[in-house]
Amino acid sequence: MIHITITRRTMLIGVLVVALLLTATVFAHPLGANSNAQQIRKQTFQPKNLQQLIQSHQLASTVQVLSSQPPSVIVQFPLFPSGIKKTFPNASGVVTIVQGNPAISLFDTVTVDVTHMPPDTTFTIFFIELASKPFGHVEYVADLHTQDNGDGDATFQAITFGAFAADARNPGTSQDQSGLASGTQLEHLGMWFSSLQDAQRILNDTTLKGTPFDGGNPPLHAGPQAMTDGQTDPVF
Repeated sequence: MIHITITRRTMLIGVLVVALLLTATVFAHPLGANSNAQQIRKQTFQPKNLQQLIQSHQLASTVQVLSSQPPSVIVQFPLFPSGIKKTFPNASGVVTIVQGNPAISLFDTVTVDVTHMPPDTTFTIFFIELASKPFGHVEYVADLHTQDNGDGDATFQAITFGAFAADARNPGTSQDQSGLASGTQLEHLGMWFSSLQDAQRILNDTTLKGTPFDGGNPPLHAGPQAMTDGQTDPVF
């Protein structure tokens, strides 16, 4: 008679092998789908293609495509004062978006640099559907606090070139640089006073009303828009 001895270690190895096989089976289809999306993204957001999009007004003329080492892509565009223009006419900003290797990167890196802004003040940063009122769909992405001299910067990581908003009950479709896409594309950037009280004090205007451009309690505690890309055509 032949006796087969199954050790605890052998059983554990067997379980791990089965688990790996199941994992490979479950994720085989999603990986294929992601590869297709990444390929479209890689083809669309290349320097040459982006330059063509600028020329055809699918991207704003203020957008600059900077030299970079492939497959990275670097895009910049300026910010202009909106709600603070009268009090801080020299306020300015630059947004830099870096797309890494689209084959492996899950997000973009965004840096917002501002100068000649209200000092020692917190602003919120939003991706927005429209650069000016009524702004449309929005996404809260970061905060920026200025220094005593009015300069400030914030760096964050987010899906930027493909940013969109949608109500899943009725997502709809809209056009982005790669074609028809789900939801409403968020292709602009704006900054708001995080605090209505700060805005009223700094702008010397107690008639300013609260806005929804900051999270948390109470509602409508944010102030007006401070900076915008100011463009009709998309900036990303």
